Amino acid sequence: MQLNHVHQWNLSPAAAVALQKQLARQLIDDRPLDLDAIRLVAGVDVSVKNNVSQAAVVVLSYPDMKIVETVTAQQPTPFPYIPGLLSFREGPVLVEAFERLQQVPDVFIFDGMGRAHPRRIGIAAHMGLWLERPTIGCGKTHLVGAFTPPPEAKGAYSPLTAGDEVLGVVLRTRDNVKPVYISVGHLADLATSVELVLRCTSKYRLPDPIRAAHNAAGNF
Repeated sequence: MQLNHVHQWNLSPAAAVALQKQLARQLIDDRPLDLDAIRLVAGVDVSVKNNVSQAAVVVLSYPDMKIVETVTAQQPTPFPYIPGLLSFREGPVLVEAFERLQQVPDVFIFDGMGRAHPRRIGIAAHMGLWLERPTIGCGKTHLVGAFTPPPEAKGAYSPLTAGDEVLGVVLRTRDNVKPVYISVGHLADLATSVELVLRCTSKYRLPDPIRAAHNAAGNF
């Protein structure tokens, strides 16, 4: 898969923050997904062990959620763990994995955040600029924003906000389980992102593409 090489990765933390502020202005987060036109959805995750990062991108057919391609890449972890700068820790190895893809997914769902980020550019949003394809963040834990817990039924959600700004939603993907945190990355909108995540979630808390990517990323 061909990528848009947006910038160099070897930056200081201060330069990385400045770059995030610049890139956040380039994001498009109000473009509805054509859910009926989607054929391939990718899950994206990175696992770190002994300072080695392994990225996994697993492509599934949609809507039946059958795995059609799995790619991985490994690199020494290049950047310290700094909250809010995950993209600079995981981005380089993700680029290598994306470039190995033979299939071109219609949408990428990331184990991480999109706009729900202190500078509105989490990993899903940031890598969306490289991919130039629709991206969605599906985080397992709360990072930023205020919310009221949604009702316990599958499909229920509540807004994730910062003042008057809606960053995403807190979504219940199964009855009576912990919610996930959905936010637009790039080239999507929130309503269709939430709908796609629900359609890609079968019997577990996490959508099938992310579960597949998590399993592949951790297998080293």
